[in-house]
Amino acid sequence: MSKPALLTLHRWITLVFALPLLAIIVTGLILSFEPLVQFSGVGGTAIDPARIVELVKRYDPGGKARGVSLNAGNRQMTVQGAGAPAIDLATGEPVAANSSLSDLFLWARVTHERLLGQAWLVTSSTIAMVFLMVLGILMGLPRLRNTLSGWHKGTAWFALPLILLSPLTGLCMAFGLTFQSGTAPAGASRPLSLPDAVRVVADSHDLSHVISIGVRGGRMMARLYEDGELRAYAVNPSGVTPLPRNWPRLIHEGNWSALIAAPLNVVTSIALLTLLSTGLLIWVRRRLRKPRPRSDRQAATALAG
Repeated sequence: MSKPALLTLHRWITLVFALPLLAIIVTGLILSFEPLVQFSGVGGTAIDPARIVELVKRYDPGGKARGVSLNAGNRQMTVQGAGAPAIDLATGEPVAANSSLSDLFLWARVTHERLLGQAWLVTSSTIAMVFLMVLGILMGLPRLRNTLSGWHKGTAWFALPLILLSPLTGLCMAFGLTFQSGTAPAGASRPLSLPDAVRVVADSHDLSHVISIGVRGGRMMARLYEDGELRAYAVNPSGVTPLPRNWPRLIHEGNWSALIAAPLNVVTSIALLTLLSTGLLIWVRRRLRKPRPRSDRQAATALAG
């Protein structure tokens, strides 16, 4: 396929998927900061597990909650699925409702994974993003110039490993490819109650490093930070067992290292946003450019000859 044909195909795919790609990239940029925010809230003064158990029983007396989220930095917890707001660990009272980063991250995650409630739209747009990058590679190395087109091509080539890895890992997540090393421990026939799970996790880990404890996929799990990495553990009556790493998810979400991977994801999102915006601007400028009169074109041809 000739370079003009590749360029035309590249341009039309961008135009068709411009809006969903914009939504996916912007929400991805927002979510890039989540590991940094979470990691900044861990550590500090140890959290008393008995206090967590007491508050869980108070705000979820029926035992219907899916789990509990902890924020050691703010000294707060949230009982998931019980309709309770954030709870102050010191007073045991609900924190005054306000717009928080957690609400922003929740909105961004729902939109990022199910745009307009349609997961297929996210998947198809991500596949389109990969095709755009492949077409860009097939068009060959660019001439770097201080122009809109030069910045577009330069950003694409210098950031290529990052911008290609992001949609590829996203597609792995969409199609259930985990590349997990090791075998996941068998789950208990009946998950532990939430208070019991809190006690089991607290026996081996400081709760100030725990992000959440709750039921996921039919098993009781804990998510906590260890050396900057967000690790997942299965929680059983006998204790906690590390789950195999889901590398596509760790890379895509930047959770393999909050201090390294998360900033890289920010850079990736900015690069993708730059590519989309400059690509659309190049198309708009070409559409608005006035065609030269035929006489001028003929004169230019004659002079060139």
